Amino acid sequence: MSTSDMRDIDGAVVAELNRLRESIDNIDAAVVHMLAERFKCTQQVGHLKARHHLPPADPAREARQITRLRELAEAANLDPAFAEKLLNFIIAEVIRHHERIAVEPRTGDDAGAGGAGARSE
Repeated sequence: MSTSDMRDIDGAVVAELNRLRESIDNIDAAVVHMLAERFKCTQQVGHLKARHHLPPADPAREARQITRLRELAEAANLDPAFAEKLLNFIIAEVIRHHERIAVEPRTGDDAGAGGAGARSE
């Protein structure tokens, strides 16, 4: 809503709308921080898999994670299909990161690990 639209709305409604939007903004910030923490962990998984020549993907784990997330979504009254789409989007990003890790030059503990790489968590 534009500021001009807000002038025609009762002050209590505007205050409640602002309160709710502030909560949404706080939740969005928490989601971003949680995703950042998740990606820190999946980066470590990618390096570990690349170092030890582990298979690039783990479709069985991905399937378990999708099932688990759908169940969590149902319990939280969130659309399980939406939760699955979100997880698939995240997994695709993890795979992209792991593919990049697999081709990075190795230094230090990673030296000589080769380019087997890892694609998924």
